[in-house]
Amino acid sequence: MAATDAISTAPKPPLRVLLCSPRGFCAGVVRAIDSVERALALYGAPVYVRHEIVHNRYVVEGLRAKGAIFVEELDEIPDTDAPVIFSAHGVPQSVPNEARRRNFLALDATCPLVTKVHREAEIHLRRGREILLIGHAGHPEVVGTLGQLPAGAATLIETVADVDALAPRDPAQLAYVTQTTLSIDDTAEIIARLKARFPQVVGPHKEDICYATTNRQEAVKLVAPQVDAMIVVGAPNSSNSLRLKEMAERAGCRRAALVQRADEIDWAVFGNIERLGITAGASAPEVLVEEILDAFAERYTIGVETVAAAEENVFFPLPRALRENEAAE
Repeated sequence: MAATDAISTAPKPPLRVLLCSPRGFCAGVVRAIDSVERALALYGAPVYVRHEIVHNRYVVEGLRAKGAIFVEELDEIPDTDAPVIFSAHGVPQSVPNEARRRNFLALDATCPLVTKVHREAEIHLRRGREILLIGHAGHPEVVGTLGQLPAGAATLIETVADVDALAPRDPAQLAYVTQTTLSIDDTAEIIARLKARFPQVVGPHKEDICYATTNRQEAVKLVAPQVDAMIVVGAPNSSNSLRLKEMAERAGCRRAALVQRADEIDWAVFGNIERLGITAGASAPEVLVEEILDAFAERYTIGVETVAAAEENVFFPLPRALRENEAAE
């Protein structure tokens, strides 16, 4: 018998899989993807999208195949009557201003929870406060939030050391907002230091880190200590997915990996385990989780159970223009 035959007929070792719940798409991501698909249905191809609508290559390629054209800046778009959609991460005010100047049919798919942060920052500005934005430099959401304000009106805070280095103009007129996809624990540490140094600092009425980010991180905290290894399905440029991997490692999982598809699994790491945790970032579709499960089922006899940290029933309606057109049909 050939060696390959012996391998294929050998009994597969058992593997206990703990699926984090909730995982995958959040309401803001669903709204953004549905916005592109609805625009394609209403107006036909092409539909232009500024930046990846969400940070997931599988999703982006699927929409591209249907007629979406992704650009990084509006100057890449020719004069057109086609819809131009802004991604879920939000955009600086200069972007809709430019869209109006060029008479584009602009549709804003910014997540409502990101828009909430924009509004908070604008209110602080009107009240004369110096604004601190807790987030990661260069992330599209941070770029979009900073772009709601005049240059120099906000200071980016990435670490506790940044808080220690702060020298505000007036410590009594200080406020902070945060990126929605941060680590709960890291952000709590930064905010605690901020409040210790500046007791009068004004924060959000309700935490800026979104419900989906919080729930997915809490589920990972439950699962990570129970497993030998953890897979986070998500893109390397997805902030919330990266935070899930970090959370798994901090919670006691020695082997955690961020993968986009099953073909990225390193079987040298995941080929000899008994317990596996799986979650997915908020922009990763469930079909990719199923693909990962199928890959493990080829090598193991798997038993799957779900570990739930919260139930989610949040829904965000489509942008008004798409809803109005839908109602008119």
